[in-house]
Amino acid sequence: MTERPRLLPLLSPAGHGGRDAMTCIYRCGNACSHPVPNESDNPYFGDVVNAEVTRRGVVRAGAVGALVLGFGGAAAGALVGSPALAAPAGPAGGSGPVVPEVDSFTPARHGAGNGALTFKPIPPNKLDTLVVPNGYDHSVVMRWGDPVLAGAPELDVDRQSAARQSQQFGYNNDFVGVLPLDRKGERALLVVNHEYTNENLMFPDFTSLDAMSVEQIRTAMAAHGLSVVELERVGRSGEWKPVRGGKLKYNRRITAHATKFEFTGPAAGSAWLKTAADPKGRTAIGTLNNCAGGITPWGTVLSGEENFNQYFVGGDGAPETLKPKLARYGIPTNARYPADSRKWERADERFDLAKHPNEAHRFGWIVEVDPFDPEAKPRKHTALGRFKHEGANVIVAKDGHVVAYMGDDERFDYLYKFVSDKKFMKGDSWTAREHNLSLLEAGTLYVAKLEYTSAGEIDGTGKVPSDGAFNGKGKWIKLVRGNVSYVPGMTAADVLTFTRLAGDAVGATKMDRPEDVEPSLLTGKVYVALTNNTNRGVGTNPAADEANPRINNKHGHVLELVENKGDNAAETFTWSVPIVCGDPADASTFFAGYDKTKVSPISCPDNVAFDGSGNLWISTDGNALGSNDGLFATAVEGPERGHLKQFLTVPLGAETCGPFISTDNRSVFVAVQHPGEITGASIANPASNWPDGDFAKPGVVVTWRLDGGVVGS
Repeated sequence: MTERPRLLPLLSPAGHGGRDAMTCIYRCGNACSHPVPNESDNPYFGDVVNAEVTRRGVVRAGAVGALVLGFGGAAAGALVGSPALAAPAGPAGGSGPVVPEVDSFTPARHGAGNGALTFKPIPPNKLDTLVVPNGYDHSVVMRWGDPVLAGAPELDVDRQSAARQSQQFGYNNDFVGVLPLDRKGERALLVVNHEYTNENLMFPDFTSLDAMSVEQIRTAMAAHGLSVVELERVGRSGEWKPVRGGKLKYNRRITAHATKFEFTGPAAGSAWLKTAADPKGRTAIGTLNNCAGGITPWGTVLSGEENFNQYFVGGDGAPETLKPKLARYGIPTNARYPADSRKWERADERFDLAKHPNEAHRFGWIVEVDPFDPEAKPRKHTALGRFKHEGANVIVAKDGHVVAYMGDDERFDYLYKFVSDKKFMKGDSWTAREHNLSLLEAGTLYVAKLEYTSAGEIDGTGKVPSDGAFNGKGKWIKLVRGNVSYVPGMTAADVLTFTRLAGDAVGATKMDRPEDVEPSLLTGKVYVALTNNTNRGVGTNPAADEANPRINNKHGHVLELVENKGDNAAETFTWSVPIVCGDPADASTFFAGYDKTKVSPISCPDNVAFDGSGNLWISTDGNALGSNDGLFATAVEGPERGHLKQFLTVPLGAETCGPFISTDNRSVFVAVQHPGEITGASIANPASNWPDGDFAKPGVVVTWRLDGGVVGS
C-alpha cells in the first residue's frame, strides 16, 4: 500500500474565505486580492417600500408560482413525469443523432413535494475521500485524462501534449449535465465544463508559470473547455459508466485553443468583436473559464464564461479610451503582466491586448452547445450580455417565452435575466427543435434592483428584522431589447458587450457574488446562491443591506425570488432570504425559521439544483467553517422548509460542483474540482491521493441508493 504523504495545512488568507491561496491564483487570478471592479456610486439600498411585506405575504405571493407550469412543455414533464421519448435529429428522420423529447430533461416528479428528505446527514469532516450517507454508494464516472475520443491515449503526465489532451477529459470539471439518449433510461450523454487548469498539479517538472514551455501552455489550453461523453447505466442501479469501444459518435472535446464558436445576436459583427484574425467579428476561437451552466428544454447545454480576465496581458498597452472598460472587467491596465499571469500570449499572441485589444471582448458570454450534434458549431449568445457568467438556467414562462436567469460572479455585481422574443415550440419534431435553437438569439435583457421592507433595522450582524424575515420587492430594469438600448449614452452593442457598465448606469443592486441562479420547474420560484463577500461593509465598500445582511460576509446566503403573478417573464418580483449560511450555533445564521439545532452547518453556497420533489440541492465552494466542501439538500416548501442536511463531502482541498439529479431521481452527479489544491502540493508531493491513490485528479462522481430507490427521500 502506498504511504500517504503528509498533508499540508489548509490556508485561509484574508479575503479568500475557506479557499487555499493556490486555488485563488489559478481559478480567478487572485480576484479577492485586487480592488473591487465595481467602483460605481449607484445606490445600493434602493427605495424603501412604504407598505411592510411580511414573510407570510411573500409566501402567499409564491403560491401562485405553481401556475407557471400549467401550459405544458418542459415544465409539464416535471409534473406528470413523462418518460423520455426519442425523435429524429433531422427533418428527414434519417440516421442522425437521437434527440430526446424536451420533457425528459426534467426530473420526474415524485411524492407530493413535501420535502421529506430521509437520509441521515453526514457530519463535517476533513477526510481525503468522498463521503456519502449510509445506504448509498458512489463511483468515479470520468477523471482528468480519461479517454474521450475513440482511440485517445490514457493519461501519462510525463508525455502530456496538446494533441493528447485534446482527446482526453479536461481538467477541473465544474458544470455537470446528463441528458438521456433512449426511452429506457439506459444511455445518456454527460456534458461537463472544464473551468481552469492548475499547471502546478498537472506537470511533474513544473517550477513556475514563467518557466512553462509553449507546448505545456497549449496543453493547458486544451484542458479547458467542455467534454461530451456517452454513458451507460450499470445494470438497473443508479450507477453510470462511460461507454468504451465503438465509434463513440457523440463524444467530443471543445477546447480553448482550437474550437470555433459562432457569435449570435445584436452584438455579433459589431466593432467591439472585430479583430485582425476575425475582421467580421463573428467567429471566436475557444472558450475560457467555463463555470456553471444549465440544460435547456430543447436539449442543449448552456455554459458560462467566468474569470476570463486572468488570461490576458498587455492591458497597459490597450487604447486609453478602452482601459476603464477593461478595468471594470478585472483586467489590470497599469502593467503589462498582472501578478500570477499565465502568459498565454507566448503560445497565441491574441491574448496580448496591446496587439489585439478587442480579443478580451470575445469572452464572458453564455455559450450554447448541442451535444446531440457533434458537428454543430457552438455559439456565443450576445443577447444574454457579457460579464463573469457563473451560468444560465432556463424556464418556459406562462405565455411560452423562454426566460434565462444569470448571475455575475463578482463582489458587488448583479443579477440578470433574459426573456426571448420568440416563444418556445412544443413537440419533438425537427421543426420545433430548429425553432427552439434560435430562442436565445433575440430578446430583452434585464438587471435586478431590489427594494427593502426593513432597511433601517439592518445593522450588519445578520439579526432578523422585526417582521421575521429579510424580504422586499424588486424590479427588473430593462437594459436592451434587440438593437434598442434603454441605457442613455450606450448603443445596444455597447450594453451587451459592457453589460456591467450598463448595470452601473441604471442603479442595479450590488450583491454578494451572485453565482448559480436557477428556477424551480415545480413552482417557478428562483433561487440565487450568493457565495460570500468579505468586503461587504468593510472600509468604503457598500454597507450591509436587507438582501445582503451581514458585513464581512464570509459564509454567504441564498436568495429566493417570486415573480409577479407567478410569471417568469414579469418585470416585478418579491424576494426573501431563506438561508443565511454558517454554523447554526452562530446567531447570525438563519434557516427559514427552522429549528437550527437540527440543521447541518453550511458555508459558501455555489451551485444549486432541484430533484423531482422540488427539494433544493446546494453545493459549496470554499467552506470557511474549516471542513471539506459538500453537497446539501433542503425542502423549500412545507414544514421541512429550511431543514438543511449534508448529503456528501468531497476530498481534501476540493470544491463540490454540479450538482445534477438524474431525470429518474436515482442518481446524484457532482464534479469534484481541484482536489488536493493546497499550497505546496505537487504531483510528486500530493496533498490528496483522490481518486486513484497516487496524485490528485479532478473528476465526476455519481452517487446512488443501494436499494435502487429515489435519492434523498
